[in-house]
Amino acid sequence: MKFIVWLIRVLVFVLLLVLALSNTQTATLNFLAGYMWSAPLILIGLAFFVIGLLAGLVSAMPAMLRLRMENGRLRRELRVARETPVAVEQPPLPPLI
Repeated sequence: MKFIVWLIRVLVFVLLLVLALSNTQTATLNFLAGYMWSAPLILIGLAFFVIGLLAGLVSAMPAMLRLRMENGRLRRELRVARETPVAVEQPPLPPLI
């Protein structure tokens, strides 16, 4: 199974490499206020991929921090629960007649 997964990864990598090497022509990206950026198309695609990756990581950070804090709180509660002795209550004795 691991061999198949690695085979798929290698095939995807080779496919993306061929795609990148076939798109080396210069493209011009026009921004607001007259700014322009001329670069190979693959470089522009890579730049926007990295920007999207960073935006996704930044947007996921609050949830990750919240989950880490909750995980720490639950670990502390578990440690306290394990250290606290359990008091076994005896059922009441039946009345003597």
